[in-house]
Amino acid sequence: MVWNWQLEEWPNFTCNRDHLSAQEARFLEQTGILIGTSSHLSENDQVDLSVSIMVVEALDTSSIEGEILDRESVQSSIQRALGLKTPRRNHRPAENGIAEMMVDLLKTSKEPLSHEMLYRWHAMMMNGRRDLDQIGAYRTHDDPMQIISGAAYAPKVHYEAPPSKSVLKEMAAFIKWFNKTAPTGKNPLPSVERAGIAHLWFECIHPFEDGNGRIGRAISEKALTQGRRKPVFTSLAGVLLYHRKEYYQQLELASRTLDVNRWLKWFSDIVLDAQARSQKQVEFLLAKTRLFDRLRDQLNERQEKILLRMFAEGIEGFKGGLSAKNYMTITDAPTATTTRDLADLVKKGALTRQGMRKATRYYLNLEKVD
Repeated sequence: MVWNWQLEEWPNFTCNRDHLSAQEARFLEQTGILIGTSSHLSENDQVDLSVSIMVVEALDTSSIEGEILDRESVQSSIQRALGLKTPRRNHRPAENGIAEMMVDLLKTSKEPLSHEMLYRWHAMMMNGRRDLDQIGAYRTHDDPMQIISGAAYAPKVHYEAPPSKSVLKEMAAFIKWFNKTAPTGKNPLPSVERAGIAHLWFECIHPFEDGNGRIGRAISEKALTQGRRKPVFTSLAGVLLYHRKEYYQQLELASRTLDVNRWLKWFSDIVLDAQARSQKQVEFLLAKTRLFDRLRDQLNERQEKILLRMFAEGIEGFKGGLSAKNYMTITDAPTATTTRDLADLVKKGALTRQGMRKATRYYLNLEKVD
Protein backbone atom coordinates (compact mmCIF):
# COMPACT_ATOMS: atom_id res chain seq x y z
CA MET A 1 0.00 0.00 0.00
CA VAL A 2 1.29 3.46 -0.95
CA TRP A 3 0.24 6.26 1.41
CA ASN A 4 -0.21 9.89 0.36
CA TRP A 5 2.98 11.06 2.11
CA GLN A 6 4.94 8.63 -0.07
CA LEU A 7 3.72 10.28 -3.29
CA GLU A 8 6.08 12.58 -5.15
CA GLU A 9 3.70 15.55 -4.97
CA TRP A 10 3.24 15.34 -1.17
CA PRO A 11 2.01 17.49 0.55
CA ASN A 12 0.38 19.34 -2.35
CA PHE A 13 -3.27 18.48 -1.76
CA THR A 14 -5.62 19.25 -4.64
CA CYS A 15 -9.31 20.11 -4.69
CA ASN A 16 -11.89 21.89 -6.79
CA ARG A 17 -12.84 24.91 -4.69
CA ASP A 18 -16.01 25.46 -6.70
CA HIS A 19 -17.39 22.19 -5.32
CA LEU A 20 -17.31 23.69 -1.82
CA SER A 21 -18.57 27.17 -2.62
CA ALA A 22 -22.13 26.47 -1.42
CA GLN A 23 -20.92 24.96 1.86
CA GLU A 24 -18.46 27.80 2.45
CA ALA A 25 -21.21 30.38 1.84
CA ARG A 26 -23.56 28.57 4.21
CA PHE A 27 -20.83 28.35 6.85
CA LEU A 28 -20.27 32.12 6.70
CA GLU A 29 -24.02 32.77 6.83
CA GLN A 30 -24.51 30.48 9.84
CA THR A 31 -21.47 32.02 11.53
CA GLY A 32 -23.13 35.43 11.31
CA ILE A 33 -26.37 34.02 12.70
CA LEU A 34 -24.54 32.28 15.54
CA ILE A 35 -22.65 35.42 16.55
CA GLY A 36 -25.79 37.53 16.21
CA THR A 37 -27.86 35.16 18.34
CA SER A 38 -25.20 34.81 21.02
CA SER A 39 -24.97 38.61 21.29
CA HIS A 40 -28.43 38.52 22.92
CA LEU A 41 -27.04 36.49 25.80
CA SER A 42 -26.06 38.23 29.01
CA GLU A 43 -22.39 38.32 29.93
CA ASN A 44 -22.89 35.47 32.42
CA ASP A 45 -24.78 33.41 29.85
CA GLN A 46 -22.01 33.96 27.30
CA VAL A 47 -19.55 32.53 29.82
CA ASP A 48 -21.98 29.64 30.42
CA LEU A 49 -22.13 29.09 26.65
CA SER A 50 -18.35 28.86 26.36
CA VAL A 51 -18.16 26.50 29.32
CA SER A 52 -21.01 24.25 28.14
CA ILE A 53 -19.66 23.93 24.59
CA MET A 54 -16.13 23.22 25.85
CA VAL A 55 -17.45 20.61 28.29
CA VAL A 56 -19.36 18.78 25.55
CA GLU A 57 -16.41 19.04 23.14
CA ALA A 58 -14.02 17.68 25.76
CA LEU A 59 -16.31 14.75 26.51
CA ASP A 60 -17.04 14.00 22.86
CA THR A 61 -13.50 14.28 21.53
CA SER A 62 -12.38 11.90 24.29
CA SER A 63 -15.27 9.51 23.60
CA ILE A 64 -14.18 9.22 19.96
CA GLU A 65 -10.96 7.69 21.29
CA GLY A 66 -12.89 5.40 23.67
CA GLU A 67 -12.11 7.43 26.80
CA ILE A 68 -15.17 8.15 28.94
CA LEU A 69 -14.80 11.14 31.26
CA ASP A 70 -16.90 12.45 34.14
CA ARG A 71 -18.99 15.45 33.05
CA GLU A 72 -18.99 17.27 36.38
CA SER A 73 -15.24 16.85 36.77
CA VAL A 74 -14.57 18.20 33.28
CA GLN A 75 -16.93 21.13 33.87
CA SER A 76 -15.39 22.17 37.18
CA SER A 77 -11.90 21.76 35.68
CA ILE A 78 -12.81 24.08 32.81
CA GLN A 79 -14.40 26.60 35.17
CA ARG A 80 -11.32 26.60 37.36
CA ALA A 81 -9.03 26.99 34.33
CA LEU A 82 -11.12 30.04 33.32
CA GLY A 83 -10.71 31.52 36.79
CA LEU A 84 -14.36 30.96 37.74
CA LYS A 85 -15.49 29.98 41.22
CA THR A 86 -16.27 26.30 41.54
CA PRO A 87 -16.38 23.81 44.41
CA ARG A 88 -13.11 22.00 45.04
CA ARG A 89 -13.14 18.50 43.61
CA ASN A 90 -10.58 15.77 43.13
CA HIS A 91 -10.19 15.20 39.39
CA ARG A 92 -8.41 12.54 37.43
CA PRO A 93 -5.45 13.80 35.35
CA ALA A 94 -7.37 12.98 32.14
CA GLU A 95 -10.22 15.35 33.03
CA ASN A 96 -7.88 18.11 34.17
CA GLY A 97 -5.75 17.70 31.07
CA ILE A 98 -8.46 17.88 28.41
CA ALA A 99 -10.07 20.79 30.29
CA GLU A 100 -6.82 22.76 30.32
CA MET A 101 -6.30 22.07 26.62
CA MET A 102 -9.81 23.27 25.69
CA VAL A 103 -9.36 26.50 27.65
CA ASP A 104 -5.92 27.07 26.12
CA LEU A 105 -7.40 26.49 22.67
CA LEU A 106 -10.05 29.12 23.38
CA LYS A 107 -7.61 31.68 24.78
CA THR A 108 -5.08 31.27 21.97
CA SER A 109 -7.56 30.85 19.12
CA LYS A 110 -6.27 33.86 17.20
CA GLU A 111 -2.58 33.16 17.82
CA PRO A 112 -0.44 31.47 15.14
CA LEU A 113 0.04 27.73 15.47
CA SER A 114 3.48 26.65 16.71
CA HIS A 115 5.41 23.59 17.79
CA GLU A 116 5.35 24.92 21.35
CA MET A 117 1.57 25.25 21.33
CA LEU A 118 1.15 21.67 20.14
CA TYR A 119 3.69 20.42 22.69
CA ARG A 120 1.73 22.24 25.40
CA TRP A 121 -1.59 20.71 24.34
CA HIS A 122 -0.05 17.25 24.25
CA ALA A 123 1.51 17.65 27.70
CA MET A 124 -1.84 18.78 29.08
CA MET A 125 -3.75 15.86 27.57
CA MET A 126 -1.21 13.20 28.48
CA ASN A 127 -0.98 14.43 32.07
CA GLY A 128 -0.53 11.43 34.34
CA ARG A 129 0.34 8.95 31.58
CA ARG A 130 3.20 6.58 32.36
CA ASP A 131 3.11 4.43 29.24
CA LEU A 132 4.53 6.97 26.75
CA ASP A 133 8.18 7.69 25.96
CA GLN A 134 7.48 11.23 24.79
CA ILE A 135 5.01 13.63 26.45
CA GLY A 136 4.91 17.21 25.22
CA ALA A 137 7.13 16.32 22.25
CA TYR A 138 6.90 14.61 18.88
CA ARG A 139 7.49 10.87 18.70
CA THR A 140 11.04 9.58 18.32
CA HIS A 141 10.64 5.80 18.35
CA ASP A 142 12.05 3.72 15.50
CA ASP A 143 9.00 1.44 15.22
CA PRO A 144 6.50 2.28 12.46
CA MET A 145 3.56 4.44 13.61
CA GLN A 146 0.63 2.36 12.43
CA ILE A 147 -3.13 2.36 12.90
CA ILE A 148 -4.13 -1.28 13.06
CA SER A 149 -7.09 -3.46 13.99
CA GLY A 150 -7.76 -7.17 14.28
CA ALA A 151 -5.98 -9.96 16.11
CA ALA A 152 -2.29 -9.67 16.95
CA TYR A 153 -1.46 -12.66 14.74
CA ALA A 154 -3.29 -11.18 11.73
CA PRO A 155 -3.40 -7.37 12.10
CA LYS A 156 -4.98 -5.14 9.48
CA VAL A 157 -2.97 -1.98 8.81
CA HIS A 158 -5.33 0.92 8.13
CA TYR A 159 -2.55 3.48 7.89
CA GLU A 160 1.17 3.92 8.41
CA ALA A 161 2.51 7.42 9.15
CA PRO A 162 5.87 8.91 8.11
CA PRO A 163 8.85 7.67 10.16
CA SER A 164 9.69 9.52 13.36
CA LYS A 165 12.94 10.92 11.94
CA SER A 166 10.97 13.03 9.42
CA VAL A 167 8.25 14.27 11.79
CA LEU A 168 9.90 17.56 12.75
CA LYS A 169 10.42 18.50 9.10
CA GLU A 170 6.87 17.45 8.21
CA MET A 171 5.39 19.45 11.09
CA ALA A 172 7.45 22.52 10.23
CA ALA A 173 5.96 22.50 6.73
CA PHE A 174 2.46 21.93 8.11
CA ILE A 175 2.67 24.78 10.64
CA LYS A 176 4.08 27.16 8.03
CA TRP A 177 1.15 26.35 5.72
CA PHE A 178 -1.42 26.66 8.50
CA ASN A 179 -0.26 30.14 9.50
CA LYS A 180 0.20 31.31 5.91
CA THR A 181 -3.38 30.28 5.02
CA ALA A 182 -4.96 31.94 8.09
CA PRO A 183 -7.44 34.81 7.51
CA THR A 184 -4.61 37.27 8.24
CA GLY A 185 -1.94 35.23 6.46
CA LYS A 186 -0.28 35.77 3.09
CA ASN A 187 -2.43 33.19 1.29
CA PRO A 188 -5.75 32.92 3.18
CA LEU A 189 -7.98 29.95 2.37
CA PRO A 190 -11.73 29.55 2.92
CA SER A 191 -12.39 28.41 6.48
CA VAL A 192 -13.95 25.00 5.87
CA GLU A 193 -11.41 24.00 3.22
CA ARG A 194 -8.54 25.05 5.48
CA ALA A 195 -9.95 23.23 8.52
CA GLY A 196 -10.53 20.05 6.51
CA ILE A 197 -7.08 19.97 4.93
CA ALA A 198 -5.45 20.86 8.26
CA HIS A 199 -7.15 17.96 10.02
CA LEU A 200 -6.29 15.44 7.33
CA TRP A 201 -2.69 16.65 6.95
CA PHE A 202 -2.05 16.55 10.69
CA GLU A 203 -3.54 13.06 11.02
CA CYS A 204 -1.40 11.85 8.13
CA ILE A 205 1.76 13.04 9.89
CA HIS A 206 0.55 11.58 13.20
CA PRO A 207 3.36 13.35 15.07
CA PHE A 208 2.65 12.19 18.63
CA GLU A 209 2.72 8.77 20.24
CA ASP A 210 -0.91 9.26 21.32
CA GLY A 211 -3.54 12.00 21.27
CA ASN A 212 -3.28 12.82 17.54
CA GLY A 213 -7.03 12.62 16.98
CA ARG A 214 -7.90 15.00 19.81
CA ILE A 215 -5.20 17.49 18.82
CA GLY A 216 -6.15 17.21 15.14
CA ARG A 217 -9.76 18.08 15.96
CA ALA A 218 -8.56 20.99 18.10
CA ILE A 219 -6.57 22.30 15.12
CA SER A 220 -9.73 22.16 12.99
CA GLU A 221 -11.62 24.10 15.67
CA LYS A 222 -8.82 26.68 15.68
CA ALA A 223 -9.03 27.01 11.90
CA LEU A 224 -12.82 27.48 11.97
CA THR A 225 -12.64 29.95 14.86
CA GLN A 226 -9.91 32.17 13.42
CA GLY A 227 -12.25 33.66 10.86
CA ARG A 228 -14.69 34.94 13.51
CA ARG A 229 -14.85 38.16 15.50
CA LYS A 230 -15.56 36.17 18.66
CA PRO A 231 -14.23 32.67 19.38
CA VAL A 232 -17.14 30.22 19.55
CA PHE A 233 -16.41 26.54 19.05
CA THR A 234 -18.23 24.67 16.28
CA SER A 235 -19.07 21.53 18.33
CA LEU A 236 -17.16 19.50 15.75
CA ALA A 237 -16.31 16.53 17.98
CA GLY A 238 -19.94 15.81 18.86
CA VAL A 239 -20.95 15.30 15.24
CA LEU A 240 -17.80 13.31 14.47
CA LEU A 241 -18.58 11.07 17.45
CA TYR A 242 -22.04 10.39 16.03
CA HIS A 243 -20.43 9.48 12.67
CA ARG A 244 -17.33 7.87 14.19
CA LYS A 245 -17.21 4.76 12.00
CA GLU A 246 -17.65 6.79 8.81
CA TYR A 247 -15.14 9.36 10.12
CA TYR A 248 -12.41 6.73 10.36
CA GLN A 249 -13.35 5.31 6.96
CA GLN A 250 -13.11 8.72 5.31
CA LEU A 251 -9.73 9.43 6.90
CA GLU A 252 -8.43 6.06 5.73
CA LEU A 253 -9.59 6.66 2.15
CA ALA A 254 -8.15 10.18 2.13
CA SER A 255 -4.76 8.95 3.37
CA ARG A 256 -4.17 7.18 0.05
CA THR A 257 -4.45 10.17 -2.27
CA LEU A 258 -3.67 13.87 -2.54
CA ASP A 259 -7.05 14.56 -4.17
CA VAL A 260 -9.11 15.74 -1.19
CA ASN A 261 -12.38 16.54 -2.94
CA ARG A 262 -14.20 13.56 -1.44
CA TRP A 263 -12.81 14.19 2.04
CA LEU A 264 -13.64 17.91 1.97
CA LYS A 265 -17.19 17.29 0.75
CA TRP A 266 -17.77 14.91 3.65
CA PHE A 267 -15.98 17.14 6.17
CA SER A 268 -17.88 20.27 5.11
CA ASP A 269 -21.22 18.56 5.78
CA ILE A 270 -19.93 17.60 9.24
CA VAL A 271 -18.90 21.21 9.92
CA LEU A 272 -22.33 22.54 8.97
CA ASP A 273 -24.05 19.99 11.20
CA ALA A 274 -21.70 20.92 14.03
CA GLN A 275 -22.40 24.61 13.51
CA ALA A 276 -26.14 23.95 13.73
CA ARG A 277 -25.51 22.12 17.00
CA SER A 278 -23.74 25.19 18.41
CA GLN A 279 -26.67 27.34 17.31
CA LYS A 280 -29.04 25.05 19.23
CA GLN A 281 -26.86 25.45 22.30
CA VAL A 282 -27.16 29.25 22.08
CA GLU A 283 -30.93 29.01 21.64
CA PHE A 284 -31.07 26.60 24.58
CA LEU A 285 -29.38 29.18 26.83
CA LEU A 286 -31.71 31.90 25.56
CA ALA A 287 -34.65 29.63 26.44
CA LYS A 288 -33.19 29.22 29.92
CA THR A 289 -33.01 33.00 30.36
CA ARG A 290 -36.58 33.50 29.15
CA LEU A 291 -37.89 30.73 31.38
CA PHE A 292 -36.33 32.13 34.55
CA ASP A 293 -37.38 35.66 33.61
CA ARG A 294 -40.98 34.52 33.20
CA LEU A 295 -41.01 32.59 36.47
CA ARG A 296 -39.10 35.13 38.54
CA ASP A 297 -40.34 35.08 42.18
CA GLN A 298 -42.68 32.16 41.36
CA LEU A 299 -40.32 29.28 42.18
CA ASN A 300 -39.30 27.91 45.52
CA GLU A 301 -35.66 27.06 46.24
CA ARG A 302 -36.14 23.37 45.40
CA GLN A 303 -37.81 24.09 42.06
CA GLU A 304 -35.13 26.55 41.04
CA LYS A 305 -32.43 24.04 41.98
CA ILE A 306 -33.98 21.26 39.90
CA LEU A 307 -34.47 23.48 36.84
CA LEU A 308 -30.85 24.67 37.01
CA ARG A 309 -29.75 21.05 37.34
CA MET A 310 -31.79 20.05 34.29
CA PHE A 311 -30.38 22.88 32.20
CA ALA A 312 -26.88 21.87 33.33
CA GLU A 313 -27.42 18.51 31.60
CA GLY A 314 -27.50 20.34 28.27
CA ILE A 315 -29.81 20.04 25.29
CA GLU A 316 -30.21 16.27 25.65
CA GLY A 317 -31.32 16.67 29.27
CA PHE A 318 -31.61 13.83 31.77
CA LYS A 319 -31.31 10.48 30.04
CA GLY A 320 -34.82 9.05 30.13
CA GLY A 321 -36.25 12.22 31.69
CA LEU A 322 -36.48 13.49 35.27
CA SER A 323 -38.21 11.13 37.71
CA ALA A 324 -39.73 11.90 41.10
CA LYS A 325 -36.90 9.88 42.60
CA ASN A 326 -34.34 12.13 40.85
CA TYR A 327 -36.14 15.16 42.28
CA MET A 328 -36.04 13.76 45.81
CA THR A 329 -32.35 12.86 45.53
CA ILE A 330 -31.32 16.27 44.22
CA THR A 331 -33.50 18.42 46.51
CA ASP A 332 -33.85 16.18 49.61
CA ALA A 333 -37.61 16.76 49.42
CA PRO A 334 -40.06 14.19 50.84
CA THR A 335 -42.53 12.38 48.58
CA ALA A 336 -45.54 14.65 49.16
CA THR A 337 -43.49 17.83 48.62
CA THR A 338 -41.95 16.36 45.47
CA THR A 339 -45.39 15.58 44.06
CA ARG A 340 -46.62 19.14 44.74
CA ASP A 341 -43.47 20.79 43.36
CA LEU A 342 -43.50 18.80 40.13
CA ALA A 343 -47.22 19.36 39.56
CA ASP A 344 -46.68 23.09 40.09
CA LEU A 345 -43.80 23.17 37.59
CA VAL A 346 -46.00 21.48 35.00
CA LYS A 347 -48.83 23.94 35.72
CA LYS A 348 -46.46 26.88 35.32
CA GLY A 349 -45.29 25.52 31.96
CA ALA A 350 -41.71 24.88 33.05
CA LEU A 351 -41.93 21.11 32.61
CA THR A 352 -43.95 18.65 30.56
CA ARG A 353 -45.08 15.32 31.98
CA GLN A 354 -45.02 11.98 30.17
CA GLY A 355 -46.03 8.51 31.35
CA MET A 356 -48.02 7.29 34.31
CA ARG A 357 -47.33 6.26 37.92
CA LYS A 358 -43.74 5.00 38.42
CA ALA A 359 -43.00 5.52 34.71
CA THR A 360 -43.78 9.25 34.91
CA ARG A 361 -40.97 11.43 33.58
CA TYR A 362 -40.55 15.20 33.29
CA TYR A 363 -38.84 17.25 30.59
CA LEU A 364 -37.99 20.93 30.15
CA ASN A 365 -40.81 22.64 28.29
CA LEU A 366 -38.72 24.63 25.83
CA GLU A 367 -41.58 24.91 23.33
CA LYS A 368 -43.54 26.81 25.96
CA VAL A 369 -40.52 29.04 26.52
CA ASP A 370 -40.23 29.78 22.79
